[in-house]
Amino acid sequence: MAAQDKTDVIEVLNLYAFALDSHQWPLFDRVFTDDVVAEFGPAGAVWTGLENFKRSFDVFHVTLDNHRHSLSGHLVHVEGDRAYAFCYGDWLLVRDDAEDGAWWLGKGWYDDELVRTEQGWRIKHRVVRLIHWTGNPRVPVPVPEHNPDMKLHVLADAVAAGHIRYFEAVKKA
Repeated sequence: MAAQDKTDVIEVLNLYAFALDSHQWPLFDRVFTDDVVAEFGPAGAVWTGLENFKRSFDVFHVTLDNHRHSLSGHLVHVEGDRAYAFCYGDWLLVRDDAEDGAWWLGKGWYDDELVRTEQGWRIKHRVVRLIHWTGNPRVPVPVPEHNPDMKLHVLADAVAAGHIRYFEAVKKA
């Protein structure tokens, strides 16, 4: 069962990137709980509630001409009906009319807490942090609720401070 749970969690994580890049916001219903808390450091925002989160992501991503989000290095720890997942992310944002260049590339991590629901695994709490970026920081246009934050984070520091849910769960196992 644990191996299948891990596979199912990774499917949910990857569905997020597909839903986001294809602007298929209804697919977020298969990724997040209705009461999700989403802390996105690069966006400079925290959202509570799935409908609010979907609306805000739509408003922001429609300002871009293209974008691609990819996830890698998935780690999953399952504890009954709760799971903790960690992975790295690369985010390419393109806005053709941006002054000083059309692209911005960010790299960072996702630290997720998931719960098993009747419909399958869903992300209940997501934290996203930026570790590096390059390109034009003017590509991400601030829109209501988004205040692009280019602050960089060091994973080792976050682990040492006890801020990585995945690591805290694994440490106790």
